[in-house]
Amino acid sequence: MTDNKSEHTQTILCSPQLRLVGTVDEAMYAEFRNQLSAAPGEGPLVIAITTLGGNPEVARCMADDVRLLREAGRELFFLGKAAVYSAGATFMAGFPVSHRYLTEGARLLIHERQLAKTINLSGPLKSCIAQLKAALNEIEHSIEIEEEGFRALIEGSDIKEGEVREKAPDNWYVDSAQALERGLIAGVI
Repeated sequence: MTDNKSEHTQTILCSPQLRLVGTVDEAMYAEFRNQLSAAPGEGPLVIAITTLGGNPEVARCMADDVRLLREAGRELFFLGKAAVYSAGATFMAGFPVSHRYLTEGARLLIHERQLAKTINLSGPLKSCIAQLKAALNEIEHSIEIEEEGFRALIEGSDIKEGEVREKAPDNWYVDSAQALERGLIAGVI
């Protein structure tokens, strides 16, 4: 372990109670809830994840569950293994830096939300305007959510919002050593 945490913390991290692998989607959320229900009701809880990404709203929902448990007094740790891409980084943002860890060689992928949408304008002109306004509202709202997520991810690190905005459009890959150096995580195991 390459931080100053105790051997006790390392022992806890080496035996995650929840292990999530795959796409962040409704199926992962169901598995997350099932494993959470089966986990011990007391003591620290480690959630390990390996993902190439997925649905950012599902990741936000999982992070919100983590927040609620933390507010209820539960200590939860994040352990990213191998790949913590896209929605995985969104989930990681739900943990304070002091409770985020990556395994050696793990990579984070931080990028902008994506949208693939075709707008087919058809009908009265006023309804066409409404369709365009609805699409614009969706984009603007998604950008706000994205920026909230970026702020949560970098809180407590030496990364500034401007750096994330600059690098995210080009798919910013951060390895575990860089994540530790920049203050995105508490340690590498």
